[in-house]
Amino acid sequence: MKIIVGLSGGVDSAVTAHLLKGQGHDVLGIFMKNWEDDDNSEYCSTREDLVDAVSVADHLGIDIEVVNFATEYKDRVFTYFLAEYQAGRTPNPDVLCNTEIKFAAFLDHAMRLGADKIATGHYAGVRQAADGTFELLKGDDDSKDQSYFLHRLNQAQLSKAMFPLANMPKREVRAIAERVGIPNFAKKDSTGICFIGERPFREFLERYLPKKPGKMVTPEGDVVGAHQGLAYYTLGQRGGLHIGGSRESSGEPWYVAGKDMAKNTLIVVQGREHPALRKTDVPMLNTHWIAGVAPLSGKGLSEASPNGYGAKTRYRQPDASCEFQPSTEGGTLRFAEGQWAPTPGQYAVLYQGNVCLGGGVIA
Repeated sequence: MKIIVGLSGGVDSAVTAHLLKGQGHDVLGIFMKNWEDDDNSEYCSTREDLVDAVSVADHLGIDIEVVNFATEYKDRVFTYFLAEYQAGRTPNPDVLCNTEIKFAAFLDHAMRLGADKIATGHYAGVRQAADGTFELLKGDDDSKDQSYFLHRLNQAQLSKAMFPLANMPKREVRAIAERVGIPNFAKKDSTGICFIGERPFREFLERYLPKKPGKMVTPEGDVVGAHQGLAYYTLGQRGGLHIGGSRESSGEPWYVAGKDMAKNTLIVVQGREHPALRKTDVPMLNTHWIAGVAPLSGKGLSEASPNGYGAKTRYRQPDASCEFQPSTEGGTLRFAEGQWAPTPGQYAVLYQGNVCLGGGVIA
């Protein structure tokens, strides 16, 4: 087949291209340029990533094309990102980037080039079920599984997607890269949001969202500090609160437990296990289901129901047993145990075994 690989400059996409070429496919690499507001800053790695991607393509003997999706990214991802923060929520732009850029703008471009499939270095899987629908699967390496970030893909997108690293642990990927001489085999994994890089997060947000100071209060209404703007804080946050101690204080760390947008107050509590930080019911809006229809209401994982539902309200979290209750607004996940700081704007993702069913935005 003709397969177009999203070459990011990282080791995962490099090994993806190597494996596909070794299987005899006609492989073309595409480097996606999604951000150009501050290409020259010390925090933007685009130039270094492009050099690495070109080096990989040269080593593998495949062609590479650079495609600029910066306009699409700003319109479809970054505008939403800022609007959500301004509304006091905490979005996950990496999920939108996959849905709107890597498996939409990039996929469309690849199809125009005559591709049969596109491939990426995600740790996830895809298979066609007996009824013809496509399923998104967890990657075998639990520590790297990225199905959470892909849960909003639809049937058309999955039908054209390949994830050659689905069954491979990360250490094996690096070992292959080193063995075949891929130049970036030791490159550190990227972390954080792609357009922010390693820069201080609040410093970045302040460029776009002005400060709007207000009070930090306890659930009982006691003023314990001051905040710089509700957009700069997220539920469960511990660092950066700068709340001093007092005689009445328990001495435990402070955490963000909520926001009152109308009063411009940040609600904070002491102790990681404060009841205000635990929720058993997590309502979802803007739900998306990979099969095209909502799953049936059902029970959680248990010894008696091993095929029951599990969900995560943040990445790198084990699936927690839950019931799913659909509604006209989206649905609610009812967990067997209280989940720690489910954050409005983030995604709750539902699984049945190793199959990702989809999910929604935490309300």
